[in-house]
Amino acid sequence: MSKPVVHFEIGGRDLTVLVPFYSKLFGWDMINHGPAAMITSHTGITGHMAALGHEPHNYVTVYVEVDDLDGYLKTVGELGGKTVVAPTKIPGSTFAWFSDPEGTIIGLLKRD
Repeated sequence: MSKPVVHFEIGGRDLTVLVPFYSKLFGWDMINHGPAAMITSHTGITGHMAALGHEPHNYVTVYVEVDDLDGYLKTVGELGGKTVVAPTKIPGSTFAWFSDPEGTIIGLLKRD
């Protein structure tokens, strides 16, 4: 069975600019959580905005739900990609980032 895209993230330098922009543009309601803002009124897949404070500053990435982060990251390496962010625990799940052979970053998400 194929794995679904279940989340998206929009990154930038300044959430005080991004949050009102996307809120007014698309009618999204958001709740601030420190360096992130969770989109709460979206009827599609879930999403959030983040200001990492380091490179990459401006990005959009999607997250694919998987059942074995380490297994998928191993396969990424075997296929010519590389791990960018090792598995990282967040409330309710664990995520990782990898880059494909062309350098595009994709997120992996494993729910608790």
